[in-house]
Amino acid sequence: MTALLFAIGIDGGGTGTRAVLADRHGRELAQGRGGPSGLGLGIERAWASIGAACADAFTRAGLAFDWSQCALGCGLAGVNNAAWLAAFRAQAPLGALAIESDAYTTVVGAHGGAPGLIVALGTGSIAAALDAAGDCRIAGGFGFPSGDEASGAWLGMRALAYAQQALDGRVPRDALADALLAETGANDRDALVQWSCDANQTIYARLAPILIAHRGHPYAAALIAQAGDEIGKMIDALDPHRVLPVALCGGLADALAPSVPARHAARLRAPLDDSAHGALRLALRALAAAEAG
Repeated sequence: MTALLFAIGIDGGGTGTRAVLADRHGRELAQGRGGPSGLGLGIERAWASIGAACADAFTRAGLAFDWSQCALGCGLAGVNNAAWLAAFRAQAPLGALAIESDAYTTVVGAHGGAPGLIVALGTGSIAAALDAAGDCRIAGGFGFPSGDEASGAWLGMRALAYAQQALDGRVPRDALADALLAETGANDRDALVQWSCDANQTIYARLAPILIAHRGHPYAAALIAQAGDEIGKMIDALDPHRVLPVALCGGLADALAPSVPARHAARLRAPLDDSAHGALRLALRALAAAEAG
């Protein structure tokens, strides 16, 4: 058996993948990036993106990449789908592997393994609470297009509705509509219909930064306020007694933090670390288990 020399933590979602490479003792060596690896986008694509992120990290560390020397911990979107998870495990190029939801690794990273609550706000969204026994409970995260409230894809789909109304004259054509339409590249009704049919959650999420950049616009302001209300509902569901520290995580965290309801504002904390470092904890456990077994 080849000696396990490295541990890698993976944070994988619908927009991109980040890898944290450490030696067998947990000393961080480098980080790398790859394409989207949420399981809903396809298992082969997920492994290709994870492999690219790992290879990037090894290159940055000046080391040769060999799966057989690695233990991998993954926090991935989509692992709640049993068929996707089984297919992902079946295609694994290594044996020392631990997989949890990206929500689990995010809450572990954000609170250093201590009890706490997170709301992850990226391409998708989900809330997770970790208790003193190490049990993790989830709210939200039912996926695009019906769930993932306050996420980039959720905001983007609703932003597109405004662009559609501006295109056919139901609302005035203004700077927000122009910016949204420019992102889609659509100049007429048929082109916009085609864009919306072809777009997945990753594509819709690209409209969210445009909405946030125009947050002074009445439509954008109302939608961002609605996102804040949805965040509040997720926190209420997991911590009705309002005792846990709360960290907002992900690419939209800073933009949406001011919209979190006042009843939760006093408990907001900056995350101690991120999902990739939470996943690194899983990788180190997998490494230890492989060596013990």
